[in-house]
Amino acid sequence: QVQLVESGGDLVQPGGSLRLSCASSGTIFSRYAMGWYRQAPGKPRELVARISADGSTNYADSVKGRFTISRDNAKNTVYLQMNSLNADDTAVYYCNAFIRQLGIPLNYWGQGTQVTVSA
Repeated sequence: QVQLVESGGDLVQPGGSLRLSCASSGTIFSRYAMGWYRQAPGKPRELVARISADGSTNYADSVKGRFTISRDNAKNTVYLQMNSLNADDTAVYYCNAFIRQLGIPLNYWGQGTQVTVSA
C-alpha cells in the first residue's frame, strides 16, 4: 500500500512563494511517476505538474515558468516549488503516485494540503 503525505501548504500573499512536499512510503518510490494536482472550490481537480520515473516533467500552462516539480528518490519525496503565486493558485493541492503494473494503471493520492493566496 502506497502512502503519501503532503505538507507545506499555507496562507501566502500574492507574489509570494511556497514549497510543497510529498513524502511516500510503502513502495519503491523511484518506479512511480509523481504528480501534483489541485482542486479549487467548485472546480474539478486538475493536473499542475508531473515528473516521470526518468525525471521528465510536464506542467499545466497556467503554472509554466512559475512552478517547478522535482523529486528526491533517496528521500522518497517529491516537491513543488511555487513562485509568483496569485489568487488563481488558491486550492487544495494533492500529491499523486502513478504506475502501471501488468498493464493496469494504479493511482494513489495524498490527503491534500491547502494553499491560499490572499492579501
